[in-house]
Amino acid sequence: MIKKIQVVLVLFSILSHTIFAQRTFTVSGYIREKGSQEQLIGVNVYVPNSSFGTSSNNYGFYSITLPANDAATLVFSFVGYERIEKTFVLNKNIEMNIELASANQLNEVVVSSKRQEERVSESVEMSKIDVPINQIKKIPAFMGEKDVLKVLQLLPGVQKGSEGQSGIYVRGGGPDQNLIILDDAVVYNANHLFGFFSVFNGDALKSVELTKGGFPARFGGRLSSVIEMNMKEGNKEKLHGEGGIGLISSRLTLEGPIKTKKQETAKSSFIISARRTYLDIVASPLIKASQKDAIEQTTGGYYFYDLNAKMNYDFGQKDKVYLSGYFGQDKFHTKTTSPDNLSSNGLNWGNETATLRWNHLYSQKLFGNLSLIYSRYRFNISSTQNATDTQTNTTSVYNLKYDSGIRDYSVKYDFDYFPNPKHALKLGIQSTFHRFTPSAVVLQDSDISKYETKIDNIDVIESGIYAEDVWQATERLKMNLGLRVSNYHVSSIDYLRPEPRFSAAYKLSKDLAFKASYAMMNQYVHLLTNTGIGLPTDLWVPSTDKVAPQQSQQVAAGFAKDLDKKGLTLTIEGYYKKMDKLINYKEGASFLLVNDPTSNTRVRWEDNVTAGQGWSYGAEFLLQKKVGKFSGWAGYTLSWTKWQFDELNFGKEFFPRYDRRHDISLVGIYDIKPSITVSAVWVYGTGNALTMPLSRYNGYSNYNTRFGANNAINNSNTPVSPLFAGRAVQEYGEKNTFRAEPYHRLDLGVQFHKKKLRHERTWEISIYNAYNRKNPFFYQLNSKVDPSNSSQSITILQRYSIFPIIPSFSYNFKF
Repeated sequence: MIKKIQVVLVLFSILSHTIFAQRTFTVSGYIREKGSQEQLIGVNVYVPNSSFGTSSNNYGFYSITLPANDAATLVFSFVGYERIEKTFVLNKNIEMNIELASANQLNEVVVSSKRQEERVSESVEMSKIDVPINQIKKIPAFMGEKDVLKVLQLLPGVQKGSEGQSGIYVRGGGPDQNLIILDDAVVYNANHLFGFFSVFNGDALKSVELTKGGFPARFGGRLSSVIEMNMKEGNKEKLHGEGGIGLISSRLTLEGPIKTKKQETAKSSFIISARRTYLDIVASPLIKASQKDAIEQTTGGYYFYDLNAKMNYDFGQKDKVYLSGYFGQDKFHTKTTSPDNLSSNGLNWGNETATLRWNHLYSQKLFGNLSLIYSRYRFNISSTQNATDTQTNTTSVYNLKYDSGIRDYSVKYDFDYFPNPKHALKLGIQSTFHRFTPSAVVLQDSDISKYETKIDNIDVIESGIYAEDVWQATERLKMNLGLRVSNYHVSSIDYLRPEPRFSAAYKLSKDLAFKASYAMMNQYVHLLTNTGIGLPTDLWVPSTDKVAPQQSQQVAAGFAKDLDKKGLTLTIEGYYKKMDKLINYKEGASFLLVNDPTSNTRVRWEDNVTAGQGWSYGAEFLLQKKVGKFSGWAGYTLSWTKWQFDELNFGKEFFPRYDRRHDISLVGIYDIKPSITVSAVWVYGTGNALTMPLSRYNGYSNYNTRFGANNAINNSNTPVSPLFAGRAVQEYGEKNTFRAEPYHRLDLGVQFHKKKLRHERTWEISIYNAYNRKNPFFYQLNSKVDPSNSSQSITILQRYSIFPIIPSFSYNFKF
């Protein structure tokens, strides 16, 4: 297959040279950060006052082919870095490596005069946003924990789940419809602490990009968004470290060169970053003190940790190797002891990823990358109870163990090819071997010695091949034409799906462009959830002969404008997305599949789900400033999302939980002076759509019939008195017709910096929910005494909130 791709590239090159007969030469190389030698992603490389331009890829490589010129000029610009302009004689192919100095390495006046803002009107991409890591670290955060996914929630088109949750919902899509990639590896569950924090440590990340539509052909497998994150490679010039101590966790990152005494410059570097919470350590003494004289003793706790590691080796200009990995785990456990009972419960989940990548530069125009990828997500529940009956002196034993997960082995090969000034071609192929364990339950008690309810492993292969071309059709028109063909094989069925992609930008003036895009996406893996808050019990399952792949088609159009004098970018977009074959639990279904052990009938998870369709449409506004003394953004989203399932809500359309009509985010960061930074975030959102009871009453059942005292069977003709049992019954109407109260809050933060030579210290004070807004987390029907008649009770709808005003303090350091 690789040879076939190379043949296509050669033929394309011959054709392009025939079309562009004039003499052209290629300038190529790597763009790195001065002082660390980190390769920079997405640096703009262009010829001033022309349509010729490109950008560096994920490995810092760029290539641009230009007509021969005795005084050619190239500009290299990147947000937050020094702008460099190179003039040279172009009469042969040139290898030109560039080093850009970051803003914190330059004098403040020099930065303001030479800094180059990103120009959204120049790019063919739309519905794509990147947030600088440096900006993420300045935004006030919940409990002081800087969280990449929570920052993405502040962008237009992205809705959060419930209060404090890090799950994201993009343009009407569910949490499983986001392709989250860390160094080419898919991360399936991105949550710590039941969704209140994400698994990504910002200290280890180099870049974060969110794509909501107009997807390039190189991405596939999800319907709604791509969140692509790349880890740092490690400083090749000196040992560097940073870390922090917060209210609930601490972290430490080390990076530096790996070299022998004989080497003048390092060819290899490393980075390792670790984080752990200490909730269990803090809470354990408090729990023990509260139970000092109690007969029943409970111990336990919760903690999470994550570890990022990466190393690389530079074999020269043509070959580079990278090895990176992520390992994270959440553990919750309790143990209860009393004279007649012993019980323990555990809840564990975690991710593992590993990526081995080899870059090879075939020529100045052809760049290749081979990736070998491993990813695994696993979830486990365990429960043990030993109860002793003191009267009979017998012990009953109950054990439950539940495992679920997904494991991937992937291989992918990608090519970047730059044949001439008007074309930039990407080609690639990928194949993933998935192994799903939808559920496995083992139960044991005193009556049944041992039985097992287990869903067999499901093995599938998902593959894709793609080609895309960024084509400068005219001086004003630039297009990205792409096609991806995906294939999915499970058991005896194959799904083969073409996925056309298109995006275009037409320049109406120097700093204003009209953009439009279309993308068809297919999704072969699904997340079954009935909680709506991103718990780890949500179940990953594959498409099968009974469950077809999900599919979406999305169109978007809008305007992009650069406001150069103010350093701002403005984008306004409208979109429409149609989704088919969405899956959801049937009414009353659960992730926990427990069969009757005496029956030969086995319940499949497919029997618990139903398929439907969805629509999402709306408009988004974003005014953004990435650098400067004052930076931040203002975002607004107006949207509608609807679902329809034949077996849910009587077949009628309904709003899913995360439908939100209005969503506003205001983010501001102001560097008062080099030693003080203040920041603020204000958000507003229409309340979630919920299903609430219409009424509540007591229901009674008659249990008289054949049973007398102690449930003994009554075979006599003696009349038996009726026996009634009562319970509360709630009556529901249509699905999600209740709208929760609007959500809004204000977060504030201030950072105090102290720099001394190579050392930097930062003290941060932040306030979450500064005006103590009682935002709804859930609602429940309760009873209370009627104020007008104390002998009667009335039913009320009670709102429950979980996060009041929360101040936090953290200490961060760099060396």
